[in-house]
Amino acid sequence: MNRPDVEDMKRIVDRLPQTESERRIVRHLVIRDPNCGVSDEWVAPEMIFCRQLESVVLSGVTDTSDKTIVHLARENSNIQGLDLTGCKYVTDVSIMELVAKTPPLQWLQLSGVVLTDASVSAIAKTFPKLVELELNDQPLMTAVSVRDIWSYSRKLRTLTLARSPQLTDSSLPSPIKTLTPQSSGEKPLPARPHTWLDQLPPLILRHTAIDLRVLDLSHCPKLTDAGVEGIVVHAPLLRSLALTGCPNLTDKAVESISKLGLHLGSLTLAHCPRITDNGIVSLARSCTELRSVDLAFCRQLTDMAVFELASLEHIHRLVLVRVPKLTDNAIYFLADHTPSLERLHLSYCDRITLKSLHHLVRTCKRLVHLTATGVPGAKRTGVGRFSDTPPADLDPDQKSVFRAFSGPNVAALCKFLDKEKLRREQAEAQNIPFVARSDDSMDLY
Repeated sequence: MNRPDVEDMKRIVDRLPQTESERRIVRHLVIRDPNCGVSDEWVAPEMIFCRQLESVVLSGVTDTSDKTIVHLARENSNIQGLDLTGCKYVTDVSIMELVAKTPPLQWLQLSGVVLTDASVSAIAKTFPKLVELELNDQPLMTAVSVRDIWSYSRKLRTLTLARSPQLTDSSLPSPIKTLTPQSSGEKPLPARPHTWLDQLPPLILRHTAIDLRVLDLSHCPKLTDAGVEGIVVHAPLLRSLALTGCPNLTDKAVESISKLGLHLGSLTLAHCPRITDNGIVSLARSCTELRSVDLAFCRQLTDMAVFELASLEHIHRLVLVRVPKLTDNAIYFLADHTPSLERLHLSYCDRITLKSLHHLVRTCKRLVHLTATGVPGAKRTGVGRFSDTPPADLDPDQKSVFRAFSGPNVAALCKFLDKEKLRREQAEAQNIPFVARSDDSMDLY
């Protein structure tokens, strides 16, 4: 057997090992395609025979059971990473076995695996070498276990805790590093806590998460400005921060994020309705290395916020979906001041006209994706034929207004609008009423 064959056998994708040689040699088993025909009853025995596995991805085997994970934990002493995303039948039972039997893992993805605080705390305390931890969609996870993650998992580079509705500010590091003694003066009694979780003391940590680069706390509705302040103090080198769907955040949170300065490259603040231009101004002037900003559904923002974001030298992706106060002035300014822009999302910005979009696609030479769904000007005759195919799950009304232009279609749209502009000028010169066309003809009639 030649060496290339051996290398191929070390990594098996979307199938199971078929020979004894493959079982001895395979190091990485990756099953991501749910349509590949692999089920849990076939995977479980392979966990016994494949004893040299270093990484296992079973996100494509949605019926993965505790039995399979127990076999993996007991028979593989070299395992370094495990992906069980979406494996809803896996429970605390097998996770506890994993914690007890396997060596310290380096990455673990358990999004959609419903766990309790006991399992999450055990993971944090037992796997100190974790570099990546994904625990999205955890309805039972509370501040108790998340505090252990911050305390014990000190080498994390990626941490995602999105859609965990029980998380509060007490789940996150406190912005203060020491407790100050209370003065003897009389103070009003604090509000009575609603649950015992509200009585947790501030999480004061002596260390900082200097390795943490990616943090996702999207759709954790109980988080407030104080929690964001604690994150920034404890993880000052964050490169990517996602806070989508945190409705309690205000400009104060954005000002805290601004302290990340040149380190921050990607920020998502979609569905944070209390954020205003003041916060975005502070952000754009402090975090000048930002490359991607998502402000969808931040309805209080105006053109001023876009003017500031346009000054970012490296910005290549900007999401402004359903920001109703934006006007053509913002689009003209973007076109003239952001040559680096590659992806722009403007769906349902009702005040934007086709004239400004034309200037945008003609001026931004790097633009490869533009969404203008629901923009009145994009409904013009002939524009729709350059749009991408709408998703199949949209209803007829949604499909009729869908406008997304990608790749060559952006240049084709620009060429078409250039032609229509020339036709209009010729019609005006000849004192002929202008009639829009949907084809590429230059005829005025």
